[in-house]
Amino acid sequence: MKNHVLKGFLLAIGAAILWGVSGTFGQFLFQKRAVNVEWLITVRMLVTGIVLLLLAGMHKKNEIWQIWRHRKDSLALLLFSIFGVLAVQYTYFAAINYSNAATATVLQYTGPVLIAIYMALNKRKFPSKVACLAILLAILGTFLLVTHGNFGSLSISPLALFFGLMSAVTLAFYTLQPIHLLNKYNAAIVIGWGMLLGGLVFCFVKPPWEIDGIWDIYTYSYTAFIVVFGTLIPFYAYLTAVKLIGGQKTSLLASAEPLSAALLAVLWLNTPFRETDWIGTFCIIGTIVLLGITKNEERKRIS
Repeated sequence: MKNHVLKGFLLAIGAAILWGVSGTFGQFLFQKRAVNVEWLITVRMLVTGIVLLLLAGMHKKNEIWQIWRHRKDSLALLLFSIFGVLAVQYTYFAAINYSNAATATVLQYTGPVLIAIYMALNKRKFPSKVACLAILLAILGTFLLVTHGNFGSLSISPLALFFGLMSAVTLAFYTLQPIHLLNKYNAAIVIGWGMLLGGLVFCFVKPPWEIDGIWDIYTYSYTAFIVVFGTLIPFYAYLTAVKLIGGQKTSLLASAEPLSAALLAVLWLNTPFRETDWIGTFCIIGTIVLLGITKNEERKRIS
């Protein structure tokens, strides 16, 4: 039992770190090698979707097509694919393109606060004191990150701020919308179809055969890393961790992603990160921990 818990913790932290590293590699490709953002998203989603469905088919061949036999589930999957999977991928990498991996990743992690607000409105119940503190920390962290504490100016471009905040909104949708599907179908099947459909839709924006940028050993290596180690492996690791230690602990451990992205961007790409940026980062990471504590307390009261 203890080995399962340890394995779950290691898989969750490993997935978070890989996601953070892949964001920084994306920044390198966009800013140093002029790789097209839309092209990378298309290739990443197509490859990941195909591989996930192939792996799922090896164990649950008959279940892959069941989701299309129910009109309601098919519509929910299409919404998840476009406004969840595709939207969160595009807004996140666009935010990296217009700013940097550290800022984009931290801004995306205000998503759990939006989820907490939505759940409170949906239940028509005022958030708890801890949840309110988490919301205030998220607002403060975002303010410090995008202004350096100066009310009169933005430290990042308006486009970077827009895509960063939209990545948080789409992350919230990505988390909440497919709950019914995930309860009914295997997660690899739902995410696999979501990735594949999102990639096919984005082919109309940027086909995978229209390749831009400067291609050398670093471009090939980092692109492969983003597809395999930044998407396929961490998704599988994260889902396995959820099964071993539960979704709550796994989501808390995922807060290592913005920290790993910030550290790597600063140490490797020399991305300027001031004291106010670090304070803002830890404020937003703190919101995830506080919201996790709130959910654990609610579960104890229910049980």
